[in-house]
Amino acid sequence: MASPRRTLTTLFLIVFADLVGFGIVIPLLPLYAEHFHPTPWEFGLLMASYSAMQFVFSPLLGRLSDRVGRRPVLLISLLGSVGGSVLFALSHSLGWLFASRLLAGGCGGNIATAQAVIADTTPPEKRAHGMGMIGAAFGLGFIAGPAMAGLLAPIGMGAPGWAAAACSSAAWVMTLLFLPETRPRTTASAPAAPASGFSRLAFALDHRELAPLLAIGFFVVTGFAAFEVTFAQFLHDRLALPHSGVSFLFVYVGVLAATVQGGLVGRASRRFGERALLLTGLVATAAGLVLLATAHRLGAVLAVLPLVALGSGFVMPSLSSLVSKSAHADEQGAALGAFQGLGSLARVVGPFSAELALGAWGVAAPQLGAAALAVAAAVGGSMLLRRRPEPVAPNPEALS
Repeated sequence: MASPRRTLTTLFLIVFADLVGFGIVIPLLPLYAEHFHPTPWEFGLLMASYSAMQFVFSPLLGRLSDRVGRRPVLLISLLGSVGGSVLFALSHSLGWLFASRLLAGGCGGNIATAQAVIADTTPPEKRAHGMGMIGAAFGLGFIAGPAMAGLLAPIGMGAPGWAAAACSSAAWVMTLLFLPETRPRTTASAPAAPASGFSRLAFALDHRELAPLLAIGFFVVTGFAAFEVTFAQFLHDRLALPHSGVSFLFVYVGVLAATVQGGLVGRASRRFGERALLLTGLVATAAGLVLLATAHRLGAVLAVLPLVALGSGFVMPSLSSLVSKSAHADEQGAALGAFQGLGSLARVVGPFSAELALGAWGVAAPQLGAAALAVAAAVGGSMLLRRRPEPVAPNPEALS
């Protein structure tokens, strides 16, 4: 049987390869859609379709991984990523673009399953570090993916899609050949967890330890999604940056995210604990977004973005770890699937509300709205965590 360290390394490579493919598609999706002259309503639906499908299917895949194992679910979801990228490469109409996003989103629950693999193979005191590895894979994927998209787009509209399909295919092969099954053999049939859609809310409400954490996650991800989807518009309007300049800043954000989540989260969580990281991250995120909303020069934006990256890098792995620790061993996939699924719903709500706010009040409005959500989450989180014991005591000597 593979060692936990080797399993985590393999999982990191799998998630990274798949997210490179995802990162190739995302920057080009709105540009490709413009070729087909969609209405604003159609454009909004297209951008939200991936997350909407994740919201429906992520709990299904999480529940399935508790029953049949992590490897089969990862293989199915990665195959969907390949198919979605192929449809993207072949797109000759808006309908084909919709089909590519719906397929990829419906099979896009692999992050929750990857988190369940981490929960299976790490002790509680090291779980935040493992969750941070997923965040680092996200950051690196969003560095390499957009960079490849920029190189391949001049070749033709299909080339980036085929490259994305190749990346997800590589992840599928690695899963098939190198990733062991990690679901505990002693795990009995998973209890009735949310099967799809809004039934996940009943699952959360039935688990008093999970419900507040999932609510905090929903508010946080809504704010992050609102910021992310309008960031390019902010840069173009406020700083008049060309496309290459906008791409550079997205790469810059990816480097910051990978540094924080890959190098700092594990050390900080062992020293201070997840609850302290969560609250610190929320405050840092709110402060960074407010400062960003007031920035009018490139130097100010470059100076503020590390604070935003530090905050978001602390928040999401800490929340994932707290959700995992609040669930029973036979509910890891279901709990993390609910967490991921509510995040998908937030990524539908966030972009729509952000675009409305931007149109009504200007490019700074989404950042300020996201900051307000982070403050609300910090207040709610401090009240919640003050009343409950720390799941795992931090180890002050872990760094010595």
